[in-house]
Amino acid sequence: MSRLPFHLLLLFFLFAAASHIASATDHIVGANRGWNPNINYTLWSNNQTFYAGDLISFRYQKTMYNVYEVNQTGYDNCTLDGYDGLKNWTTGKEFIPLDKPGKYYFICPGFCLSGMKVSVVVHPLPSPPSSSRGGSAAVHSEKSDGGRRGFGGLAAAMAAAAVGLVAWI
Repeated sequence: MSRLPFHLLLLFFLFAAASHIASATDHIVGANRGWNPNINYTLWSNNQTFYAGDLISFRYQKTMYNVYEVNQTGYDNCTLDGYDGLKNWTTGKEFIPLDKPGKYYFICPGFCLSGMKVSVVVHPLPSPPSSSRGGSAAVHSEKSDGGRRGFGGLAAAMAAAAVGLVAWI
């Protein structure tokens, strides 16, 4: 009997399992209202949970607005003064990685006083549940990390299956 159907079936199940693993979340600032004046971005950000590795996305009219990442002073005072790590985006469709835990501050300098500023708190990604715990602990851990789980083992298994299939063929 041919081993090809077995390997194909194994790959199918591994890829199906991988599709259930949540990846980074893309948080679109202001949701369907985008990055515009007179929107309460504090309310928006307070209704989001940000984890390291997520993205924050800004959608705006590039001829009118932009995005600067600033420090807390720049955020509080709607200014770019005194901040060495100034980052600026101007394309109108930004995907900014939130690489590490901490507080991030973004403003649109010309419209900051009209509400175009947002701060977000980025949390560390919780550790995957331990296999030595009972089922209820695993369920709690999955909920606390937004359904995200590490996939190093799965990726290794998928790679091994793919190598086995290629070697066999």
